[in-house]
Amino acid sequence: MNRVMRDFMNKSLGDILSEAQIITDLRATNRWEAIDELINNLVEIGRINPEHRDAITAAVRKRESSMSTGIGLGIGIPHASTDLIHEVAAAFGRSKQRINFDALDGQSVSLVFLFLVPQGQYQKHLHTMTEITKLFQKPDVRQALEQASDAGAMLQIIRKQQSS
Repeated sequence: MNRVMRDFMNKSLGDILSEAQIITDLRATNRWEAIDELINNLVEIGRINPEHRDAITAAVRKRESSMSTGIGLGIGIPHASTDLIHEVAAAFGRSKQRINFDALDGQSVSLVFLFLVPQGQYQKHLHTMTEITKLFQKPDVRQALEQASDAGAMLQIIRKQQSS
């Protein structure tokens, strides 16, 4: 395994997220609006070039149209691979009113974790998806994230789980 891949595999979700990448109260009422809101966040903070917004949105929507990433338990994990980014980009949002995400269990979603991976980086994609899934499998973590007071508290919950 080369050094770049080793460095990435040592990164946790807490390393690829910052407070600026967390939206504590998504305004979205459906999965498409949630995806747009999270991508817009990544554009606003400079993680995605503004001129790539539409192409990246199209890639995520294409992936989402093939099968909903509403995995159940109130979680949505929209994602895509694209050659328009060079490192994993992620944004995390919480919806207090919950969102219809066409989830596999038929339940609405309160936590949405969007991530983008550079095209062809399958190990990064798998690693990121595994980290997110592990995090959200824990009912106490989901509840803590739903009740956290602000983005800083949400990020601390994620980092604490990643280190335990």
